[in-house]
Amino acid sequence: MSSTVTKAEQSLVVLGAGVLGLTIAYLAALAEDVSFKITVIARELPEDMDSQAWASPHAGANWSPMELGGRDERVRRWEQKTFDKLWDMIPTSLVKLLPTRVYTAREGESALDLWWKDLVRNIRVLSPSDIPEPFKAGVAFDSVSVNPSEYLPWLQSELISRGVTFERRNVRSLDELRNLVGTDGILVNASALGSKSIIGVEDTKLYPIRGQVILVHAPGLQESFLIQSDTEEATYIIPRPGIGQPDTALLGGTFQAGSWDTSLDMGIAKGIFDRCAAVAPCLKSADTRILKHNVGLRPAREGGPRVEVERIALPLQSTRDLVPWNANGEQGSIVVVHAYGFGPAGYQMSWGAGEEALALIKAEIALKRT
Repeated sequence: MSSTVTKAEQSLVVLGAGVLGLTIAYLAALAEDVSFKITVIARELPEDMDSQAWASPHAGANWSPMELGGRDERVRRWEQKTFDKLWDMIPTSLVKLLPTRVYTAREGESALDLWWKDLVRNIRVLSPSDIPEPFKAGVAFDSVSVNPSEYLPWLQSELISRGVTFERRNVRSLDELRNLVGTDGILVNASALGSKSIIGVEDTKLYPIRGQVILVHAPGLQESFLIQSDTEEATYIIPRPGIGQPDTALLGGTFQAGSWDTSLDMGIAKGIFDRCAAVAPCLKSADTRILKHNVGLRPAREGGPRVEVERIALPLQSTRDLVPWNANGEQGSIVVVHAYGFGPAGYQMSWGAGEEALALIKAEIALKRT
């Protein structure tokens, strides 16, 4: 006679439906050693792709070299795991294999000094004849990109098919989630810039980086270009995969740290298009169409992303007695796994950081069971 043992479900509430929140929920839903009951709570959901109140719809959503990975081994591991995962997903059509060129005006740089030379595929140093003026050096390699308008809904549909529930809610205080999380549940805080103002988190290290970009239809553009710059003006071209809307590319952009301005500046837009067209003249073709202008706020954090566990006492206390009243005044606590503050690198760290967040979740479960 055989018997079936049903594992008790572990409550897991994910706050935030951006790329980090959805990826962590997806990894948890696939876990074989823990049976999770997962709820995703968010003000914006994947159907809100035009909302400027969250960053994931407006991201470049590619892998590109950033300095933090060269300074922080933990971040480098996140990037390597994410790149490898996305590379393996290329056959699904959700990810595009992206030939990429990086140009710089700085002389004397060697590909041997690049921290990411072993992370990407097929890297090579460009010969002087392949480098346009006024740049002095460059490398080419194969990278990846995704299309947020297809990738985020895919993650959501995968989660729904695995029994994950979604709830639209504007959370202002961690107290509000106490009953949903439960006494033995765990909360994942992937609320990005929301963590600056959610009572109980209130992370003053968070700040926005304003990004303005142009989405174009450009059938002749199949190569990505990145121009290294130390100013707020960035120049990059990121072709995207697309089943419903093929042959699109993102033109950028700006990196305006500390700016909360989400209004469109057409003067900046003209500068973006002119700089990109100088690198890729095919953008001046009659086949190119402007599809939309986007302005978003990247959720950056002083000192880098926060991925760690915190146990927070409830009900929340305030030295000024200004915490909103909550009907549940019983003393207790909530276990929170934070995963936010990734700035412009949310997509390219998502799978690696998500795996680490899930490991922290499982470690907390193991502690409770001992």
